[in-house]
Amino acid sequence: MSSPAIEPSDAETPKVLSFLLYLDLFALALCLPLFLVAGFSMLGYAVAAAAWLIQRAVRELVQRRAEAATDVRTSVGLTAASMLIRGWLVAFALFAVGLSDNDAGLAAAILFLFLFSIFFTMQAIVRPQGRATPAPTARPSR
Repeated sequence: MSSPAIEPSDAETPKVLSFLLYLDLFALALCLPLFLVAGFSMLGYAVAAAAWLIQRAVRELVQRRAEAATDVRTSVGLTAASMLIRGWLVAFALFAVGLSDNDAGLAAAILFLFLFSIFFTMQAIVRPQGRATPAPTARPSR
C-alpha cells in the first residue's frame, strides 16, 4: 500500500511561491563567492549583477503600472516597451564590458544568462498558481 503524497498546506504555498520568485536573487548572491574563489572576472560579476538588478527593478515597476492600467492597450504597450528597452540596455552593457575585457564580457554574459534562466523558469512555475487578477467567471445564460 502506498503512502499518501505529502502536500504543503494552503498557508505554506504562498511562502514557497514567493521564495521561488526571488530564487534568481539568491543565486546571484551565491555566485559572488564562486567568482571570488574561482578567480573569474569581478568586473564581469559587477556588470552582470548591476544589469540584472536594474532591469529587474524596472520590470517590477512597469509591471505594477501595467497591472494598474485600465486600458488593455496601455498595459500591453508598457509591458512590450519594457521588454524591448530592458533587453537592449542589458545587451549594450554586456557588449560594452566585453569590448573592454573579453574575460569580463564572457563572465557577465554567462552569469546573466544563468540568472535569466532561473527567473524565466520560476515565472513559468509560479504564474499559473499565483494570478494577479481573479479568473473570469462565467456569466449566467438567459
